[in-house]
Amino acid sequence: MSSIDPVDLTAKLVRCPSVTPADGGAQEVLFDLLTEAGFDCAWADRGGIKNLFARWGNKGNTRSFGFNGHTDVVPIGNEADWTMPPFGAEIKDGIMYGRGTTDMKSGVAAFTAAAIDFVRDTPPDGSIVLAITGDEEAEGIDGTRALLDYMQEAGERMDVCLVGEPTCPNKMGEMIKIGRRGSLNAHFRVIGKQGHAAYPHRANNPMPAMMRLMDQLASHQLDEGTDHFDPSTLTIVTVDTGNPATNVIPAETRATVNIRFNDKHSGASLTTWLEEQAAAIRDSFGVQVELKVKISGESFITPPGELSDLVSKAVQAETGVTPELSTSGGTSDARFMKHHCPVVEFGLVGQSMHEVDENVEVAQIHQLKSIYTRILKDYFA
Repeated sequence: MSSIDPVDLTAKLVRCPSVTPADGGAQEVLFDLLTEAGFDCAWADRGGIKNLFARWGNKGNTRSFGFNGHTDVVPIGNEADWTMPPFGAEIKDGIMYGRGTTDMKSGVAAFTAAAIDFVRDTPPDGSIVLAITGDEEAEGIDGTRALLDYMQEAGERMDVCLVGEPTCPNKMGEMIKIGRRGSLNAHFRVIGKQGHAAYPHRANNPMPAMMRLMDQLASHQLDEGTDHFDPSTLTIVTVDTGNPATNVIPAETRATVNIRFNDKHSGASLTTWLEEQAAAIRDSFGVQVELKVKISGESFITPPGELSDLVSKAVQAETGVTPELSTSGGTSDARFMKHHCPVVEFGLVGQSMHEVDENVEVAQIHQLKSIYTRILKDYFA
């Protein structure tokens, strides 16, 4: 087998329309390639989602390096807004366009190519594991968690894991993620009594109660940050009443807030605080307040140390850039991998992810493969 071109592999994956939960053939492309390269491959499908597990080397080896990534992508939106075919993987002036070029089929292609070439050229004393899911952009219920369940049942393991999500804001090599903030959504429903706008004393308008609640939540400073995390944030993302009539006091109104929280909090502690705020509004305004909280993930940190040093040195060697160790941004599947082994994230520049005309510099894909290859060489040295 000749050297794997990560750009060509990225293009093959981008041409698979794998909008969650569809796979579009993307995982089959990887399965066939990895099987031909001597990896033991297995499916960890669940809930209609395709998940690929691949291992080179014996299951019981003393050292096992893991990669994690996803082949599913977000919807393209209005196709007429795209100037390039969203699943065409066309290259123009050194830039490849298409959904998933940045997030994160290029990352999957780069670590797959690096792993295949590495075990062919310099077979390591140990194992390399690839855990690739088709459910990261949606709920993630049947994605990496299903892969981890499979690994536990099959006696598979990673000693360390690198998630190949795009981590660099502007310049290749400038950022490694060593943790992520937690995330929760809180859905409020305030119920009063409907009435005529000219006779407010006969009704119980839920709107002032909701406005007071939203103002109090948005005005509250959750914390000032911690050693490795920025301050937690609370954002009002929607207020919905659905009342087209200007002479009617509505019976109820709804609102949702999103909280991105650091390691000073947990989903449970924030839920308790939200319940207390809702109860105070209920008592002050004489309304009913319903609250439903969905916790997407808890905050986590892989303290700076052996793994982050390994990745940092490889990034510096290949790019000349000293990466910042960061916990910024949204959530990722690293929040699941952290339960299995130490995990960090490194990938290319993510400026265009989820956008119309999503794109990636072709040179960055080659560079990312080189970085991943150096990480493997240094880990197994």
